[in-house]
Amino acid sequence: MKDKFISFLGIAKKAGKCLEGYNKCEDSIKKGNCHLLIVSRESSENTKDKFKTLCDIRNTPMIIYYSKDDLSNILGKEGINIVGISDLSIAKRLMDLWNDMNIN
Repeated sequence: MKDKFISFLGIAKKAGKCLEGYNKCEDSIKKGNCHLLIVSRESSENTKDKFKTLCDIRNTPMIIYYSKDDLSNILGKEGINIVGISDLSIAKRLMDLWNDMNIN
């Protein structure tokens, strides 16, 4: 069965609600425009720590689970390590899917 979270992330991308890359996500979190952050497992510990701190300050959920390849494939770009979701309702739906996956 295909991962529902990744499938819905593809829908978010098509809707234009994904922020891709370190700088875009950092700026968006600081401005309060990022409602969910997804960081690849391969990201450096410094990057993970920096974004964890930023997300904690802004109460933005952060997920570290998927590989860089998973994120790159679904978003259609190479080397994507960090993805932000700029739409609150899409972020909530992704969090619901994430919680459902991790409870079952």
